[in-house]
Amino acid sequence: MSDTPSVHASAVLVGSRAVLIRGPSGAGKSRLAFDLILAGRAGQLPPTVLVGDDRVHLDTAGKQLWVRPARELVGLIEIRGLGIRRCDFAAQAVVGLVVDLAAGDAERLPPPDALQICLNGVLIPRIPLAAGFQPLPLVVAALTTTESSSPRNLAADCGKRIGNHITSTIASDLVGAASPLYRQEQGD
Repeated sequence: MSDTPSVHASAVLVGSRAVLIRGPSGAGKSRLAFDLILAGRAGQLPPTVLVGDDRVHLDTAGKQLWVRPARELVGLIEIRGLGIRRCDFAAQAVVGLVVDLAAGDAERLPPPDALQICLNGVLIPRIPLAAGFQPLPLVVAALTTTESSSPRNLAADCGKRIGNHITSTIASDLVGAASPLYRQEQGD
């Protein structure tokens, strides 16, 4: 990996893919990172470890975006009320989801193009969240559920003509079909 400049973000490895958490100072990046780690420890998500908190490096290799911690912050996370704490970490991971906290384009039912982002030439699923919104339930839902596999137009079934735009691959790519939280029976 190259020695790229660091970016203001946090990242955790959930199963086999990283969640990159972006947002302005005070938006809750470290809090969401630690909440995801705790969800992994509680079995709500696959095993989850810190990649980096506050500053991370992004590199592109092939058609994948990789994240790694800033050297001076390796294994450190800020926990509000306790200060800087040491924890287990992954040295690098492939980014599978971007969460943007305090996003200006956050909507209750975002359009499909808002649910993906191109970073360093790599298209990645994205969740834009409004300031003040509790991100953990939505991120856990994105990591553990999938869009209906039905070929019909689900928006046509909805009175408001709005369907679920999150891709069906977020959960399967991040946690894998082996996860006890990701079980999809044939015909469901």
